[in-house]
Order: sequence, then C-alpha cells, then structure tokens
Amino acid sequence: MEYISTQKFIVTSPRKLREVVAMIKKLKPMDAVERLPFTNKRAADPLLKVVKSAIANAKQKNVNPEDLVFSEIQIGEGPRLKRFRAGSRGRAKPYKRRMSHIRVVLKVVEAVKSQVKVEKTEVVKNGDNVKSENKVKKIKNKK
Repeated sequence: MEYISTQKFIVTSPRKLREVVAMIKKLKPMDAVERLPFTNKRAADPLLKVVKSAIANAKQKNVNPEDLVFSEIQIGEGPRLKRFRAGSRGRAKPYKRRMSHIRVVLKVVEAVKSQVKVEKTEVVKNGDNVKSENKVKKIKNKK
C-alpha cells in the first residue's frame, strides 16, 4: 500500500529542493521529520510539511509510522514567473522565479520475522546406543 502527499506551486527552485531531498531520501520518514528542522535551508520547511502530511495519511489507515519508508520523493518543475530587475542605463534585466511541485510516496516495509525450528535427529552408534541430537535452524519468513 502506498501513501501519497503532494504540494504544488512552492516558490523555491527545484534545484534547491533536490539538495535537501538528497539528505533525507535514505532515511526513514520519522527520522527525516526529526532531522529537517535542523537543516539550515529554506527549502526544508515545505518538504517537512509534505513528509508530515504523507505520514498522517498513513496513520489514518492505521499504519505504524515506524514501518514506513520512502518509495519516492519527486521534485518537479512548476511554472516560472518572468520578472525584471533594474539594470544600468535604464534597462531591464529579466530573470525567472522558479516554482516546484513536491510528491512524496511512502510504502510499508514488512518486518522480517525469524523463527527457530528444532529438528531432532537420531544417531545410531554401535547398534545398541541410540543418541539424539538437536539441531537448531533459523528460518526467515517474510510476511
């Protein structure tokens, strides 16, 4: 199951947002929520809101937030606003105010549970004495 949250038309360039995303994409979402407020970047605030929103979407479906991981974090380009600055000799110097769209997708990672299976094997020695040995095997089950 995937839990999606989006935020559109953020007046921050995609390049600046992707720099912050590179820091958190390997983390779990709960760890990212803890780390983002201490990131000294203006782009961290809108990203934090989107991640919190995605976690809240998962909580509504009764999912433990500790079991979530980032499936994808997309930073797309939004529209650009064309603006002008005053230049020398009465001229206008054009520039673009870039916008971004953020899309965060979380998915549930199922924990791997290991069970211990004990096998009894009988070893026959000298025909008379029967000796049994216990062998322990670990079996990994995926949910």
